[in-house]
Amino acid sequence: VQLQASGGGLVQPGGSLRLSCAASGLILDDYAVGWFRQAPGKKREGVASISNSDINTYYADSVKGRFTISRDNPKNTVYLQMSGLKPEDTAVYYCAASGAPSLVLLTTPGASDYWGQGTQVTVSS
Repeated sequence: VQLQASGGGLVQPGGSLRLSCAASGLILDDYAVGWFRQAPGKKREGVASISNSDINTYYADSVKGRFTISRDNPKNTVYLQMSGLKPEDTAVYYCAASGAPSLVLLTTPGASDYWGQGTQVTVSS
């Protein structure tokens, strides 16, 4: 099982990026999927999560209205579209899959069954 996170980079404040989490060895639609981030010296925090039925999506208050999580089931991939990026969004971003409910996954990174490697997002002018 492998989750491959990609799409990070350097972007100016107000800019946009789309992160991808591509899965192999599992059917991602069978799992809740979450995006997390960790800035230097800070704890890993949940950013967004999506249920295995796509009925529910959840967002951290700090990203509501700016970030959107979505799935492309034929591609076995989950995306995180980020817009209106701020310097405080700078972090390493990780995706994870879990059999736990998507709200639990957002608030409890330890509930993840599988983790992808991180992708760096830097927001700076």
